[in-house]
Amino acid sequence: MTQKKTALITGCSAHGIGSALAQAFHARGVHVFATARSLTKMSHLAKEYPDMTLLELDVTSPQDIEKAVATVRAHTGGTLDFLVNNSGVPLVRPALETDLAEARALFEVNFWGVVRVTSAFAELVVNARGVVVNVGSLGGNMGVVWNSFYAASKAALKSYGETLRLELAPFGVRVVTIMSGVVGTNIFTRHPELNFEGSMYEPATEGIRKMAAGAKIKDPMAPSEYAAKVVDDLLAGKNGLVWRGRAASIGWFLTTWMPQWVLDWIGTTGMGLDKLGK
Repeated sequence: MTQKKTALITGCSAHGIGSALAQAFHARGVHVFATARSLTKMSHLAKEYPDMTLLELDVTSPQDIEKAVATVRAHTGGTLDFLVNNSGVPLVRPALETDLAEARALFEVNFWGVVRVTSAFAELVVNARGVVVNVGSLGGNMGVVWNSFYAASKAALKSYGETLRLELAPFGVRVVTIMSGVVGTNIFTRHPELNFEGSMYEPATEGIRKMAAGAKIKDPMAPSEYAAKVVDDLLAGKNGLVWRGRAASIGWFLTTWMPQWVLDWIGTTGMGLDKLGK
């Protein structure tokens, strides 16, 4: 059984936030259970960190989750200091033209996956008086054109996390929601070519494609820098909403103090909405 503090992180595929968090926790002397849907997605971690425990974990699979809980329990004797819910998928579409099966599949990962994993590991985290960490997004705090269902899943995650924080506080457990700003990951490489021929949104096709490709993302924070800051926050005892990533602080200021028309202007500029309704 490991005597170190422990962290289980979902979604640790190469070049993403989860992988960077795994490396940042490892650098702080924490034993990491890095997970992804397949071990091949974490081959880079296997090569560089032979003492890191790598597990196959699809957050939509109760069987995978059950196996992961059993593995962690066997390693630690029944505790887990940090549960980091990072797995997530994007979906860039006009709200009215999003296939509902795709929208539900997104929620199965981005929201219900978090709920499943957290419920399954709750006993271990409570035993450790540990921390539940949910990787959220600025999109959970404001409307994001062409990202309705992704933003909705992050808004649901924020609400769930903040309520869970209150309900777990009597057990000495912190719940942290990372309101992530712009981080340079491969999330914008997962979209097929978008075609809106014949759609009422066809004139905005270029704007939608630019959003899907991440063209509006300027000067993103490196995952390694983001992860180092987040892990420092967690080890320092932060609780509740934590704003990290490029423009996260600006995002907090805008959504806290600016009138809605300012947010609307920022969120719609260059998105192709000006080409509609004509």
